[in-house]
Amino acid sequence: MADTFNYRIDHHGSLVRPPALLAARERGDAEALRAAELAAVKEAVVFQRRLRSTVVTDGDLPREDFRSAVLEGVTGFRRTGEETDGLARWVAETLPEADGPLLGEWAGLLGELTVVAPKVALPSPAYLAATTFDPELAGAGGPASARELGEALAEIIRAEIRLLVAQGVRLIQLNNPLLLAHTAGEPGDTGALAFKDALAVDALAVRLDERPEGVRIAVAPGGAAPAAVDRARAERLYAAVPADRWVLPFDRGTDAELELLRALPEDRDACLGAVDATTAEFEEIDAVMVRIDAAAEVKDLEDMALSPSRGFADVAARPLLSAGDQHRKLIQVETLARYCWGNEF
Repeated sequence: MADTFNYRIDHHGSLVRPPALLAARERGDAEALRAAELAAVKEAVVFQRRLRSTVVTDGDLPREDFRSAVLEGVTGFRRTGEETDGLARWVAETLPEADGPLLGEWAGLLGELTVVAPKVALPSPAYLAATTFDPELAGAGGPASARELGEALAEIIRAEIRLLVAQGVRLIQLNNPLLLAHTAGEPGDTGALAFKDALAVDALAVRLDERPEGVRIAVAPGGAAPAAVDRARAERLYAAVPADRWVLPFDRGTDAELELLRALPEDRDACLGAVDATTAEFEEIDAVMVRIDAAAEVKDLEDMALSPSRGFADVAARPLLSAGDQHRKLIQVETLARYCWGNEF
């Protein structure tokens, strides 16, 4: 893609929440929480701008976790009080309907605060459908199938993407942590959606009729490559979901990571999650460059970008690193980008 350079230094979107914001959420005072969210987002924008990032997000700071914009912004979902894989469990009791914009207000604020390209991350409809469909509710007013639920969500998210683009958002990322499991030689637990249904649902969300110059739709299909990749299934994934950019794990140096990159069509961008966001240990620049050099033998470096391997706090109360370690990791991404492409993007 000709304008990949506009978004060379990327990150998944979620940032470590400041203590004042966590405390305000814990207290439950809506007015105080709103003020804390606004202050935290403004601070996060300055933080990213000083890092010389080529995209700026709201850090997911106004949300409990990476799914909340949808689960708390549409009707039809109920929180069960249980947890699954560390995430609060929600179920779909009816087909969802949007009450209004999901992230438009915060996206508009980003445009007011900086000239750096605003980026927004949303959970993919296939991921939400795969994890919230409850077959026991199908006969009691709930969605008849996970596919039906996913298609309803895809329409909502596609409408939100159109709104975000109209508000000046330049990079929109859909997160589906289950997709890479579908590409494994022996697929594991992938939730309530079959592979073909997951592809159809996420494709529906990202297929826009018109897209202004410079707008990119990205998909983050998971934080870790499977032990072995089924090349045909990976190619099927990329062919079915017409995203411009694929945000791929690339922090382990495994053959599977390279295989995912090899399967990517030439006309798609790759954002390499080359810096491990799960450990405070600082990686040697030369070691990371060895991985990037291997990627450059598979795909043109001009069609790539760099990021951490995943978000730093997909769940607000459970950050992977401290704020200081997060800062160092993001600086490392910026440093690596300049090793790869020089100082002019």
